[in-house]
Amino acid sequence: MAQFIPFAPNVEVNGQTVLSIVNAFEVGRLYRLSILEEHGIENPQPGEWYSQAAWLNAFKEIADSIGDHTLFSIGKSIPENADFPPDIDNLKKALQAINMAYQMNHRGGDIGYYKLIKFDEQAKIAYMECRNPYPSEFDRGIITTMARRFKPADAMIANVELDTLLPTRLQGAESCTYKVTWS
Repeated sequence: MAQFIPFAPNVEVNGQTVLSIVNAFEVGRLYRLSILEEHGIENPQPGEWYSQAAWLNAFKEIADSIGDHTLFSIGKSIPENADFPPDIDNLKKALQAINMAYQMNHRGGDIGYYKLIKFDEQAKIAYMECRNPYPSEFDRGIITTMARRFKPADAMIANVELDTLLPTRLQGAESCTYKVTWS
């Protein structure tokens, strides 16, 4: 499946997560809220549940009208707006927690997953497989925030990039793989 197409028709997303589109940054907030409303999500509230298909349609419109940089910024805001497990204290746990948070904020059928498929602390590299219907830049934003926030104390930077040598949702695949490095 490509980006923006739900894996199952009845999947729902928690309102707190939906609000990440609105609260990612102040500029354009009302415009993004109007896009959600155009797709049937009016006045989203934390604790309420909304159609993933409607949310993905809003994402698609944002991608088409504003661009990938905005999707990346919205993804970066997810850890600020979605529920995450409280016991995260290192990079490996942080990357694994993305899936736990994803599962906590979606319901109603096949939602996909985020999977840490490799973590090599010595080589300072990790790989995340993201099998879900969200835009690639959105996922890169989520992983980037978690990598930067929980990078090892001796690391100055953390970088996340889409592994274009593997199939991607940009090419119609069901998943994308991201390479996480730190130094």
